[in-house]
Amino acid sequence: METRKPERLNALTGLRCFAAINIVLFHFSNPDWFGWFAPVVNAGYASVSFFILLSGFVLAYNYAGRARGGQLDRVKFWKARFTRLYPIYLLSLLMSWQMVGPERKAHSPGMFWTGMVLTPLLLQGWIPAVATFLNTPAWTMSAESFYYVLFPWLAGLKRPARAWHYLVQMAGVWGLGLIPGTLYVVFNPDGLAHPDRWSYGPWLQALKYTPLPHLASFVFGVLLANVDELVERASRLRLMLGLAGFGGLFCILTLAPVLPYAMLHDGLLMPLFGCIVLGLAGENPLAKFFGLRPLVFVGEASYCLYLLHFNLWNMIHGSHVLEWSGLIRFDPWISYGLLIVLALLALHLVEKPAQRQLRKWMGA
Repeated sequence: METRKPERLNALTGLRCFAAINIVLFHFSNPDWFGWFAPVVNAGYASVSFFILLSGFVLAYNYAGRARGGQLDRVKFWKARFTRLYPIYLLSLLMSWQMVGPERKAHSPGMFWTGMVLTPLLLQGWIPAVATFLNTPAWTMSAESFYYVLFPWLAGLKRPARAWHYLVQMAGVWGLGLIPGTLYVVFNPDGLAHPDRWSYGPWLQALKYTPLPHLASFVFGVLLANVDELVERASRLRLMLGLAGFGGLFCILTLAPVLPYAMLHDGLLMPLFGCIVLGLAGENPLAKFFGLRPLVFVGEASYCLYLLHFNLWNMIHGSHVLEWSGLIRFDPWISYGLLIVLALLALHLVEKPAQRQLRKWMGA
């Protein structure tokens, strides 16, 4: 029976720093400012898909052994995930109070109240029209909470008898993950000539913001943890996979303008994300770089930065503090720095204390 206590994978935490910052830049910058890095910023939505896949991997890395051995207490697991997810989520909703008026104007009365009821319950993502209600990034928490419910059963599945069966499983999940985007491209249900990050359509909203189209990414991450157990930490293969993953990802994102946006938004990039994760889960120069202490320090606040960046951006600019302090001439760069500082404060002053207290109350 497996009882190993997994070691920390600091390089993956460090990479979360870059992924979260890239989402901030995606929403609040001009990608052309970043020169050769512009395609990565312009495709910042891909960082969300990476976070979903990484979530599946990290959970399986930490809990799959117990799940397969029948040692994972599902109720305690769900309580623990709730205490991790909900404090900052609730803070993001409280900080979004100014959006209530605009949301009321943007929706019919019935859909407005649907959003008001479902959003605190982490269920808004199931209704495309209100998936981004109050706080745009919060739709992912609706998806993640659904994946957390499924995880104990996914992690408890029997591992394949042979190594190559792992790859067959993952290829099958990747294929399933490509189906939603492929169907959208083939049938073009919204009638959009060239869908891109600025496009809007009800079917495109469902593809981008509802849990089911992204489920394959989460499952892929869970299966990837099985493959991780087969490869030695110091194996040179990990370095090669990591470099190939980053190189392939950059090439595809550079070609993004001529590739189908609906497929790029999630499924297409799964294998490259998988290579990056396996590479950074090893012991090699690439992992050492991403495992640098400053990157890990900020990476630990990536959830706060991701979920609160709209709220914090509006707070910074709504207060006009940059104008009266004379710092506006350094904007938006100073705003990016402030977002990181405020996310770190939210981590240490809100998320961690609230998590400890909730776990004590709930017995998680």
